Amino acid sequence: MKLAHITRIGLALAGVFLLGCSTTGTGARQSRLGDATKVGAVDEGFRRGGGASEHSIFEPIDYPSPNDQRLGSGAPGPGYWQQRADYRIDATLNPENESVQVTMRVMYWNNSPHELDYLWMQLEQNLFTTTSEGSRSRTPGGVMKVLEDEFDGGYQGVTISSAGNPLEMKVYDTLGRVTLKNPISPHSIFEFEMSYEFAIPPHLRRMGAETVEDGKIFELAQWFPHVCMYDDVNGWNTMPYLGTGEFYTNFGSYDVSITAPDTFVVAGSGKLTNPGEVLSEQRRARIAQAMQSDEPVWIITPEEAGTDQSPAANGAKTWRFHIDNARTFAWAASDAFIWDACAANISDTDGNPKTVLCQSFYPKEATAWMSTHEDGGSSRAIKHSIEFYSDFLYPYQYPVMSNINGPEGGMEYPGIIFCGSRTNPDGMFGVTDHEIGHAWFPMFVGSDERRYMWQDEGFNTFLNLYSRAAWSGNEPDVKRALEQTAQIAAAVHSQPVMTAPDKIWPRWTGRLAYRKPGLGLYLLREFIVGQERFDVAMRSYVNRWVFKHPQPSDFFRTISDSAGMDLDWFWRGWFMEPATLDQAISKVIRVEDGAVVAIENRGEMVMPVEMLIVYENGSTERIKEPVSIWHASDRWRSVVRTKGRKIRSIVLDPDEILPDTNRKNNTWN
Repeated sequence: MKLAHITRIGLALAGVFLLGCSTTGTGARQSRLGDATKVGAVDEGFRRGGGASEHSIFEPIDYPSPNDQRLGSGAPGPGYWQQRADYRIDATLNPENESVQVTMRVMYWNNSPHELDYLWMQLEQNLFTTTSEGSRSRTPGGVMKVLEDEFDGGYQGVTISSAGNPLEMKVYDTLGRVTLKNPISPHSIFEFEMSYEFAIPPHLRRMGAETVEDGKIFELAQWFPHVCMYDDVNGWNTMPYLGTGEFYTNFGSYDVSITAPDTFVVAGSGKLTNPGEVLSEQRRARIAQAMQSDEPVWIITPEEAGTDQSPAANGAKTWRFHIDNARTFAWAASDAFIWDACAANISDTDGNPKTVLCQSFYPKEATAWMSTHEDGGSSRAIKHSIEFYSDFLYPYQYPVMSNINGPEGGMEYPGIIFCGSRTNPDGMFGVTDHEIGHAWFPMFVGSDERRYMWQDEGFNTFLNLYSRAAWSGNEPDVKRALEQTAQIAAAVHSQPVMTAPDKIWPRWTGRLAYRKPGLGLYLLREFIVGQERFDVAMRSYVNRWVFKHPQPSDFFRTISDSAGMDLDWFWRGWFMEPATLDQAISKVIRVEDGAVVAIENRGEMVMPVEMLIVYENGSTERIKEPVSIWHASDRWRSVVRTKGRKIRSIVLDPDEILPDTNRKNNTWN
């Protein structure tokens, strides 16, 4: 196979740095990245002309050199380090003016071998100011919707200090640079305090307020300033928050107190630590019952929603939550919540039985959520997903999973998810299952979502294929993923999966970051590597990187290393380049006792070949040729021993699981 051009993985073809890996396309025609300026930056080594390169898709990828932090096998090395940030936060919700006041204390652990002269803070609420980069660059219906509502938000009244001494923080849009009086030494802890307030923006994405018949629902995320990630790859990760890219944050522990009116119910990441102060004895007894039940138990019935049965609270009460090994904290509060729960039964990493509380909070409008619904309701969906993914991949790590129905359509956080579908049971299950799948990617395996959206969304889409199939009792359905992958391939100016989320053309986000990488992992498991080898490799990846921060090269290397297969051709063609696949039968030559099938690879991508031979006597035969047939040429002659039978037809990719751009040339009659 000849390559149309050479690119650098380090650029990711969209101006995004990916650890200095080089990539190449394939095929005898010019790559669809010929007009790469419309994507972003262009590598100096990128050839725009139509001539073919002498480089092969099968050449080894120029991965970053192995070092003490990240090994050539894809595993963390003995010198691997990562930072940690622990937060103690006290927040007060004011439902009337829809605002939040916060004080917080941060313990930042510099586990690196480097001295840090300053701190960078992520200030995501500043996205909602009228002058933010995100508000000026997003399309209508995004941040612009907030501006149309004449809303000007962001953090107000910010103070920051350490040991009682004020610190200076220069604010640059959604980033803040904190000047330190003394550098933070390697392997030391720096503590500081902040206070601030902000107005809750009209619903945009991931958070907001909504009025329902019985009251208001508040969903809060990206609500507190947090220390930016400092790592061994990019140093300080100071990519701005524009609204599409999600998160790359430090793991840590959270102790969060939320004060709200006493008619409100609050749900948060992690475990409620003071149930005796905020819940009546009856509701605590119901939770204890739910922890032993496979069927949902009412904690707050529809008739009880909005009533306060807790000990005397003088108009307000404070809910306290704790969670460990979390990369952020989210919460919700409402005076309209119905609440039910049941238990998921799994095994921990040592094989011991473990119970997870699966709980749902929703208004009465959310009819598909109720445990009395014929399709099962939300808590049963949570139970299914927790149990399925724990068995399929890795045990769920937190004690609780809460599903919240409110203004946000679908978003994930440690131990809590937001789901907007109310009356459609299938929609409710689909969103719930997807957001719970994110507990594994990126809540446990903490990838960089700001740069590599596919490394959590694509992985999760892959998991969802199997979870939904188990829920419905069917086989995994890849039709949608296949169609959308083919649509990308057919586009005039396509983009690679590696494109950063804020640089993906909006109409392609679902196709490029979700469906194509999800389908790619499905093909690895079912068509290229095989279920047994792939499952061992994927579980190795999770075991190696749980509560750590892998880069794409760590994933690529781990799967190849653990599966014992050279997969560089696949990573290059599927993830690093917008390559297309077109397998074709050019002719069939009859020979003594058989036939020779001439196959061509007319696209830039390579794949193994599977042929279905149908004989005139009704018998069939499948022949699979390995991807190595394309090592030296775009053509291959496959010999079929017919044993005296006459061939009626031959079909390539008979199950139609490959994104072949021209199926008309896949059949010979």
